[in-house]
Amino acid sequence: MKRLLSSLVLAGCFLTSTSLPLIPHQYRELAQAQTADELFYTFYGQKIPLNLKRDRVAVSFKPTTNSRSSRSTQPLYLQLQQDLRRGGGNSRSVSSGNSNFDIDVKPLGDNIALVNLPTGSRSSLDSIQQRIQKQSYVKETLPILTRKSGESSKEKESEQVIVLPNEIAIAFDRDMSESQRQMVLLRHNLEVVRPLRFSKNRYLVRSKAVSGTEILSLANQLTQVTGVQSATPNFIQATSYQQSQLLGNLANLPATPNATQRLEQQLAQLPQPKDSPISAKLLPLQWHLNSTPKRGQLLARTDVRATEAWKHSNGGRGTVVAVIDSLIQWDHPDLVKNIYKSGNHPDKLPGEEYGWDFSSTGEGDADTRLSSRELSLLQAEFQDTFKLPTEQLLKKYQQFADIFKKRHPKASPGEIANYIRNQVRNQISGEFHGTWSAGVIAANSPDKAGVLGVAPNTQILPVRVFALGGAINSASLGEAIGYAASRNVDVINMSLGGLLPDEGLTEQIFDVLDSNPNLVIIASAGNENLDGVAFPAGIPGVVSVGATNMTGNRTFYSSYGGGLDVVAPGGEIQNGMSGGILTTGGTWLDGFWQGISVPDNSWGVALDPVGKYVQVQGTSFSAPIVSGVMALMKGEDTKRRLSRDEMVSILKKTATYDGLNLSSSDINRYRLQKEVGFGTVGDAPVSRPSGIFAKAKPVSAEEYFFGRGLVNADAAVESVRQK
Repeated sequence: MKRLLSSLVLAGCFLTSTSLPLIPHQYRELAQAQTADELFYTFYGQKIPLNLKRDRVAVSFKPTTNSRSSRSTQPLYLQLQQDLRRGGGNSRSVSSGNSNFDIDVKPLGDNIALVNLPTGSRSSLDSIQQRIQKQSYVKETLPILTRKSGESSKEKESEQVIVLPNEIAIAFDRDMSESQRQMVLLRHNLEVVRPLRFSKNRYLVRSKAVSGTEILSLANQLTQVTGVQSATPNFIQATSYQQSQLLGNLANLPATPNATQRLEQQLAQLPQPKDSPISAKLLPLQWHLNSTPKRGQLLARTDVRATEAWKHSNGGRGTVVAVIDSLIQWDHPDLVKNIYKSGNHPDKLPGEEYGWDFSSTGEGDADTRLSSRELSLLQAEFQDTFKLPTEQLLKKYQQFADIFKKRHPKASPGEIANYIRNQVRNQISGEFHGTWSAGVIAANSPDKAGVLGVAPNTQILPVRVFALGGAINSASLGEAIGYAASRNVDVINMSLGGLLPDEGLTEQIFDVLDSNPNLVIIASAGNENLDGVAFPAGIPGVVSVGATNMTGNRTFYSSYGGGLDVVAPGGEIQNGMSGGILTTGGTWLDGFWQGISVPDNSWGVALDPVGKYVQVQGTSFSAPIVSGVMALMKGEDTKRRLSRDEMVSILKKTATYDGLNLSSSDINRYRLQKEVGFGTVGDAPVSRPSGIFAKAKPVSAEEYFFGRGLVNADAAVESVRQK
């Protein structure tokens, strides 16, 4: 039976109000031959075009004996940068000019690095690749592809980096025999890297005959083979650029001196929410739980009414929410009491105790927290922003300085240095995105000195899928979703959006939903400000969540329109940090501050001097707010009588437009869309009414931008109790 993806935004690349049919296998068009100027893969027969970067290349390193906990004195990406800058290590040839010294190498995950050639470099990418391949520790070079995010700028930092490894995630029809599968692999010269865990009939395979961009053609050919359900390149996507875009403007904000004293003064002026059965010192700052302390009694509520829901619920006790995300520092004081400990599952992984890290190479790792090795990669840059004087900082981070100068030609060296410090600190703080999401759901300050989650008594199952730099691949994400479902969680939260549409991942989510009728999967609608929610939130059965701000408006970044189910506070801190979502951070770890003095000022997104708590923005945080609300609801359905469909129906029916406001810009956008249609082709907005077809009856402006409305935890809990 056909399934429809309603108005799915393909990686935020173009605006559309049409639906994307998931085309049955027998109706797929034949894959077209790839050319150097036309690269693509297919998603249910639809071509997804990609661009090849000609000034960047990825490098895969050979496996090392270093364990997860070891602190290597010289990370391989730095070794490669040194070898390239001095002429190639094993190579005796040194390029003319000084362009070698501008070659920049950045790590991406465990064993990948990105090599960037500077603008105007005298070296060609081919010559650089030859020198890279001569290094004894290099396994292979890999092409870098891109797909622009909507109408973003053309600067490198705004592009989605997509590394193409020699790997394809392939799924076979269930009725195929083992011998038939082996025949398909043999005919296409493929070898199995490993079966994909927690799924059926899915494998990660590697070509023994082709590599580079030819992997795209091979995957397209495989989709035409009888018995192959799906075949998609196992893209390694670097999603850090999305967070960088949201945090980029915040780099202009000045540091707040005397942060500890100012925080105490601010709290003294804010009352605790009235009659809340659970309290914490920082609760008045958490406007998404109860906005009255900040907005007063006269203004409409713009929160999810969590404090009222706590009066009529057990706070989510007896429920488990899987957080599929990046670093989850579950030993944070406000999280550790609510971390789910794995039981004796038949498929328990080696050493599994508190979730699993699918971002690591091979089988993964039993610890989702920051490793000693990862700390060694982050510590030096983090400390540079506190130790280096302005002149040295500008020299070391020339690329950041050039970007800021281009935007602000009259900026002083001090202003540029402030930008760099906040940019680097925010990027490193953002590695703990999973810790941020987990805190929004289930923080529970044991000493009442910290923050609270929406469901302060629920438990969190940490599931890491992002390596450092926001690196993620769909094969690991599919395994993570299957793993979470196998642990009998009640809710899966995916604060990720804007991924490339993936047929195999779509099928895996369908299988998980079909096999677990009570499981609720919740995902971010996306931060692209586009009509149509991002992948994977647009998959039918997944609850997609947009974001609102403290005044009740749609946030400037939140996607809307087709496929949007509900909205929740996502925060907006362009005009001040207090409008952000306050949650748990990760840079409070001693390793970040070893050897330097902790300043008495806040910085970047950090509320306090060490970043134990942060104020953030994004649909990444509106989604876990809804996951927390769902945990509160399920906590009142102790016998699990209500199905996913019934729970989601209650969530939508109890949502409301009360307190929400449409901006003038959104009203005019709606008028245009309602009358003539308004979309995006590539990066250029278009408005082309055809005049042929009768106008469809449009949804209301409120539903267009807010889905079924702002989630109301108190009303949703009460509705479950009455069932």
